[in-house]
Amino acid sequence: MRTARLQVTLRYVEPPVVRLVDVPAAATLPEVHNLLQAAFGWWDYHLHQFLAADGVTYGMVIPGEEPWPEDMRDETRGSLRDLGSRFTYSYDFGDGWEHDAVVLGPGGNEPGCADGQGICPPEDCGGPGGYTEMLATLADPIDDEHDEMSEWVGGRLRPFDRDHVDGYVNAMAGAVPATVRLLLELVGDGVRLTPTGRLPRTLVHAVQQHHPGWHLTGRPAATEDDLWPLAVLHHLLRRVGLLRRRGGVLAPTKAAADDLQVVRRLRADFDPHDFTTSLVEITAAVLAIRGPRHSQRLGELVMPELGHGWSIDGRPLTERDVQRNIHQLAPTMQALDLIDATGPTWPAGPSARTLLPGATLRADVWTRERQSNGR
Repeated sequence: MRTARLQVTLRYVEPPVVRLVDVPAAATLPEVHNLLQAAFGWWDYHLHQFLAADGVTYGMVIPGEEPWPEDMRDETRGSLRDLGSRFTYSYDFGDGWEHDAVVLGPGGNEPGCADGQGICPPEDCGGPGGYTEMLATLADPIDDEHDEMSEWVGGRLRPFDRDHVDGYVNAMAGAVPATVRLLLELVGDGVRLTPTGRLPRTLVHAVQQHHPGWHLTGRPAATEDDLWPLAVLHHLLRRVGLLRRRGGVLAPTKAAADDLQVVRRLRADFDPHDFTTSLVEITAAVLAIRGPRHSQRLGELVMPELGHGWSIDGRPLTERDVQRNIHQLAPTMQALDLIDATGPTWPAGPSARTLLPGATLRADVWTRERQSNGR
């Protein structure tokens, strides 16, 4: 994958906070946003914008809200190339964190963090001015606010760890789930579907060899419907344009040969503002952080992380609703390697931290919180 190396410096902050970040050269602006959040360790709680070298502003278009500035462009239609050789990334308009970015040239073979220095300030500490005051208070044990500030900060002021940040940025960039890659490889240059439009039995058997637990009884599968995650995956890849049927033959599209496009299309199938997406991301992150859990207990673990305001049929969401929806979504999560739902106890799948940005972010934030609390 071709990458571009960015030198990104947090403005007005001492000691300096700098990151050398390799991002896909063809990254969209939402993808650049996710990677910069990971590189600095922000929690994506607030709004953001990009100011390009030519003075054009790109940002989030929120339904029902007037854009600011009035000529702001929708970031979902922009890419890294649109920003030019220098740009500003703004995060949290209340605290006012400004990041000066310079495109240095080509980066490494895959996204990551090549180098860096400095501790990223904690969220909601009051911007550069508030951060300076916070550091002064922490450095003065006789300050009246020292103990209270120390408790609020906790363990969030952790030294820059290049290996951790490199892995986090790489995970945020995403990886093709093994299940997806397997089906694309088995389809190869094309396979003829059955008269009813299902995958041929030889392909179904090949998938079952890799995932015997996908059949509820363990018997040889007759059709893809006997391996429900496979049936879900087949239709999902067609829906997102990675597989196409023509004249009874199923074949990969051009996009299926590009890992960046594969990940991008899979992610695009999950609306970031949708309840289903939140539920899938939280379930994957909970299992990734807390380890395998009995499937009947996931509702009580996921419910507190969903936040307030969700409702079903005009009534507040309940833990039972969450539990039921998790089980309904299990075939999709299993098809994408987010979970392993082949037994009563479900562990996280290999893609739990690398497919959906929300799951990647939550898993890292929760890990840091547990470390800060000594758990």
